[in-house]
Amino acid sequence: MPHQKLIARLRAVVGLSEQDQLRLTRIPYRVKSLGDREYVLRQGDKPGVCIVVMSGLLSRQRVVNARNQISSFYIAGDMPDLPTLHLPVADCDLCSVGSSTIASIPHSYLRKTMTESPALTHAFWRETLIHAAIYREWVENLGSRQALGRVAHLLCELITRMEFVGLADNGSFRLPLTQQDVADACGLSIVHMNRTIQELRREGLIEWQNQTVTPLRPQKLMDVAEFSAEYLHELNSSEGSKLSKVFGTSPPGLI
Repeated sequence: MPHQKLIARLRAVVGLSEQDQLRLTRIPYRVKSLGDREYVLRQGDKPGVCIVVMSGLLSRQRVVNARNQISSFYIAGDMPDLPTLHLPVADCDLCSVGSSTIASIPHSYLRKTMTESPALTHAFWRETLIHAAIYREWVENLGSRQALGRVAHLLCELITRMEFVGLADNGSFRLPLTQQDVADACGLSIVHMNRTIQELRREGLIEWQNQTVTPLRPQKLMDVAEFSAEYLHELNSSEGSKLSKVFGTSPPGLI
C-alpha cells in the first residue's frame, strides 16, 4: 500500500497526527510495476498525477551534451514530482533503475487534502525543500570533491535515506545501480568509476556484491565523504550522521 511508505517517509521528517495519517490511508491511487529503464515521466510532459515510490529506485536524469546526467535518486516513500503541482511541465526524465513499483495520485486529490489539512501542506512543502537541499548537496559534491569522495558521499546518503524508511537489512542495503548509473550521478567516466569502486574495496570501506552494499568501516567511509546527514533533516536527528549509529561496529573484512 503506497500510504504505508509515504507515512513512514513523512514521519521521518515531520510529525503526523492520527487524523492526517488517516487521510493518507484514504488516498486514491493507481499502482504500476516498472521494468528496468522504463520511463515514468519524460521531459516536457504535463502530468496530472504525482508519483509515490512503493519499491525499487527511480532516477531523475537528463541528457546534457550527449551525456546522461543523473541529478537525483528516489527510494520507497519519496514523491519525486511534487513540484508538478505548481510547475506543470516536467523539466527532466524520471526513470526506473531496475524493477520498481509506483503509485500515482491525482493532483486534484492532493490539492483537496492540503486544503483540508495545513499540517499535510506543511509536510509536503517540507519534503519538497528537503529534496531541494539534497540537490544542492549533489551540486557541491560534484563541484568540490574528487572521485573517491563523490562516490563515498553518494553511498552514505543513500544508506542513510534508506535507514530512515526502514530499508536496512542487518547493515546491508540493496542498491540496484550499475557502475554506469553511479558514474552518471557522480560525473565520472565508466573507467574512472571502476577504479574508484576498486579503491573503496581495497581500502576495506565497502563490500558491493549482487546489488547489495555493506559498509565495512562506516566512520571511515563518512570521513572520506565528508558526510553529515544534517541536510537530510530527519526529525529529531542528532548532530552528525546517523550512519555510524545504524551499523555500530564495523563488520568483518571483505570477502
